Formats: sequence, structure tokens, C-alpha cells
Amino acid sequence: MVHPGGPFWAGKDLGAWSVPKGEYDDSEDPLEAARREFREETGIALEGSFQALTPRRQSGGKLVSAWAVEGDCDPAAIRSNTFELEWPRGSGTKREFPEVDRAGWFTIRVARRKILKGQAPFLAELQELLGVEPL
Repeated sequence: MVHPGGPFWAGKDLGAWSVPKGEYDDSEDPLEAARREFREETGIALEGSFQALTPRRQSGGKLVSAWAVEGDCDPAAIRSNTFELEWPRGSGTKREFPEVDRAGWFTIRVARRKILKGQAPFLAELQELLGVEPL
């Protein structure tokens, strides 16, 4: 999972982590968009056999599509793209922040506490796909 960068998320941990994600339009294949976003947010190109998970709508209305794929990477090695934001707000000063400030591997039990509420069903579905008993 990844932790969002920028000042709004800086002090938050539980309920703040996410699957790497982004936006795409109807002209882009959802899986290719997910692979692109993962690469942009982590610097890692994913390869493998992707298993689609059920898309989930977050509280803000965004529909998130996710895939499971077996692989490995070093969370300390991620390199995220950046975004620009006026910070502090109203100051007129633009600053650049990483879209993702860190990544981590977690047990399902810990991941449930860290992941955004609207994405928690991805974990249950992944457990079911893997044949892992629910906690």
C-alpha cells in the first residue's frame, strides 16, 4: 500500500493508506491505466498475471478499480511523481510534493487499520482469492 504525500496527509496514518491509483478516461484501458499509475506513484513497472478485483466507490464518489498481481518490490526504493500545491494555503507560495511519500507491506490485520475505509473491501476480496481465512 502507499501513503499519500503532501501536507493534508502528513500527520495521518490509520485510515490514510491506499492502493496506488489515479484517474483515466474512457479511451484508456483500466488495467493499463492502473499499471501506469502504479509506475508513476512508485517508479516500479508491474508485470505478471493480473486478477481484477471488484471496483469500489469511495466516500467522495470516486470509483476505484484494483487488480491483484503477485510480485515483490522494496518499499524503500519507491520514487513517486510530484504535484504542485499552494502551501500554506493563501500564501501565494507554490510547493512541490510527492504524490506518494512512502509505501509498505503489511499483514492483512495491520492493512485493515491503515487502508482508506472505502478500499477495505479489496483486502477481504484478496483474502478470498488467496484462500486465506478472514481475521
